[in-house]
Amino acid sequence: MKTCQFLLSALVILSAAFFVDIDPTNAARTSFVTIGTGGITGVYYPTGGAIARIVNKQRKKYNIRCTVESTGGSVFNVNAIMAGDLEFGVVQSDRQYQAVHGLAEWENRGAQQKLRAVFSIHPESVSLIAADDSNINTIFDLKGKRVNIGNPGSGQRQNSIDALTSAGINFMRDINAEQVKAAEAPGLLQDGRIDAFFYTVGHPSGAIKEATAGARKTHFVPIEEVDGLLKMYPYYARSYIPIKMYSGASNKKDVKTFGVKATLVTSSDVSDDIVYAVTREVFENFEIFKKLHPAYETLTRKSMLEGMSAQIHPGAMKYYKEAGLK
Repeated sequence: MKTCQFLLSALVILSAAFFVDIDPTNAARTSFVTIGTGGITGVYYPTGGAIARIVNKQRKKYNIRCTVESTGGSVFNVNAIMAGDLEFGVVQSDRQYQAVHGLAEWENRGAQQKLRAVFSIHPESVSLIAADDSNINTIFDLKGKRVNIGNPGSGQRQNSIDALTSAGINFMRDINAEQVKAAEAPGLLQDGRIDAFFYTVGHPSGAIKEATAGARKTHFVPIEEVDGLLKMYPYYARSYIPIKMYSGASNKKDVKTFGVKATLVTSSDVSDDIVYAVTREVFENFEIFKKLHPAYETLTRKSMLEGMSAQIHPGAMKYYKEAGLK
C-alpha cells in the first residue's frame, strides 16, 4: 500500500511539472554564487550588483543564481574566497598581487595559491579628502592631524600607509590615525572629529559626494610625490580625480594622485562552467555593463584583461580564447 501511495505521489508531481513546463530537477541543479564587494557607498557594491543582474538575466540558461554581499573589502574578500565562503570577490589589484605572493596580510599565511583572476574593472584612485579649515594642502601637512586610514581588512588601508610612508610620515607616530570603514569617514569629517581621510575608490563615489556636500567645506589633497612608490610597487600607477564629478569640493581643477584597479577574483575550486558563464555574460553585454556606473566610463574589453597578477581561471580563459581576446 505504501509503495502504491509513493508511486502515485511521484506521478502527480511529475505530471504537474510537465503541465507547467518545469524541470523537477532544476532546483537541485541551480548553483548559488555570491560576490563579495565592499561598503554600500563605494563602487564595489554596485559593481557586484551590476555583474549579478547581468548573470541573473540568463538564470534559465546557466542555472546560476548570483547574489551580492557587502563586506569589509579586498582582504576580507580574498580570505572568504579562500575559505569557500564566497565564490567571487571584488579586490584591489595590489591586494591580488600581495595575496598571490604571500605579502602584507598574507605574509604569515603564505601565498594564496588557489586565488584566480577573472577580469579587471574600473581604475581606483587613492583619494585624500580634507576639511578646508584643517590647513591641509599637501600630504606633508597631515603630520599631527586626525586622519582616517581605513579599516583593517580593507585594501585602502595599505594604500594609505604606502602614501604616508612615501611622504616620510609614520602612521603610528606622526598622525592620529583612525581606522574606521570608508562609509563612516564623511560623517566624522563633517562632525569635526577628523581632519582628513583616505579612500581608494572609483569615481564618482557616494561617500566622497557626502563628504564634499556638507556644511563643513572640504577639498581633495593632491598626492604627487610618488616616483619612488611607483618604482617599488608594480601594481600602482599615476591617476587623477575628475573634479567635475564633485561640485561641492573647493578644488577648481583635476587632482593628481595614484591608484590601482578593481579586479574580480575567484578560486580554482569554483567550477569552470560558473566562471565561464559570469565572464561571458559580462563581456557579451559589455556596452550595457559599461553604462551601469560612471566609474566604468573609460573601460575597454582590452583594459579588463590588464592589472591581473593571479593566474586567470580556466573558465574565464575559455571565453577569452573564444572571443579572440587571448
